[in-house]
Amino acid sequence: MKWIKNLCALFAAAALLIVPLAPATAAMNYSTAVKNARLDAVESTIGTSAILKIYSGSKPSTCADARTGTVLATMSLPSDWMAAASSGSKAKLGTWTDATADATGTGGYWTIFASDGTTCGIQGTITATGGGGDITLDSVSITAGQEVTIGSFSLTSGN
Repeated sequence: MKWIKNLCALFAAAALLIVPLAPATAAMNYSTAVKNARLDAVESTIGTSAILKIYSGSKPSTCADARTGTVLATMSLPSDWMAAASSGSKAKLGTWTDATADATGTGGYWTIFASDGTTCGIQGTITATGGGGDITLDSVSITAGQEVTIGSFSLTSGN
C-alpha cells in the first residue's frame, strides 16, 4: 500500500511540472499614439547628429556586442534625421550619404550611433534592393571612394 501512496505522490508532482502555474496572457495592443511616441523616442534617445556606419559581415546579436567586420561607409546624419512618427511609422529625413566610402567589401549590416560614434542606438541588416534587409542598397558591393546613399529608411512599431 505504501508504494501506491508514493506512486500517487510522484504522479501529482509530475503533473505540477506539466500544468502552468499562471494562465497565459493575451498579446497586448498599443494605440497609434503610443506607437508614435515609442518611435519618436528612438530618435530623441539616440540624439541629434547621429552617425550611421555600414559594416561587412554579420550583425552582432545585440547593440551591446562588439561590432564585427570592416567599416565600409560612415554617414553623419542630419541633425533631425527622422520625421515625426505618424500612423505607427517613422521615415528618414534629409540625405544620408557618404561621399567617399571608407573601404571595399560587401555590406552586411548597419549601426546608427549617437554623435559620439560609439554608443549603439539601433542596428539592422543590409541587402540589395528587394532582398528584405532593414536597409536596402542598389548593390551591397561597396568600393572604397565610391558614394554610398541610403534612399529610404523607416521604422514601424508593431503591437
